[in-house]
Amino acid sequence: MTDVPDGFSQVTRTSGLTEPWQPIYEKMTDTAHILGLRAAEQHCNARGFIHGGLIASLADNAMGYSCRLHLPEGTRLVTVNLTVDYLSSGQQGQWLTFETEFVKPGRSIAFAQCFVRADGTEIARANATFKAARPKD
Repeated sequence: MTDVPDGFSQVTRTSGLTEPWQPIYEKMTDTAHILGLRAAEQHCNARGFIHGGLIASLADNAMGYSCRLHLPEGTRLVTVNLTVDYLSSGQQGQWLTFETEFVKPGRSIAFAQCFVRADGTEIARANATFKAARPKD
């Protein structure tokens, strides 16, 4: 797809929730797992705005994936709190990114913050707390 920014490749790990939203893309950095997609009809509400449920779900995914980068291999995470502030609206055709910009891993709890951008403009901010189940030694 020619309208996907450099550095992004199609996600290979999908779930029943994200399957209808494909294609979703990912980009890895040393500290974050960034998700991205080109907003299409299946991502929008009846008014053509990017649906808040999609924003919340993919922000949660991006933060969980990013937290795992900072925790021991095999750590499993469960979301225990998720808040989303919707700052503006995004529209069909825009490139969305879900960028985790803060991660604080703890022994049993991890915290993260994510900014959702549509064509580079912040449209949402999400915060999450995850319960971390570390692998047995």
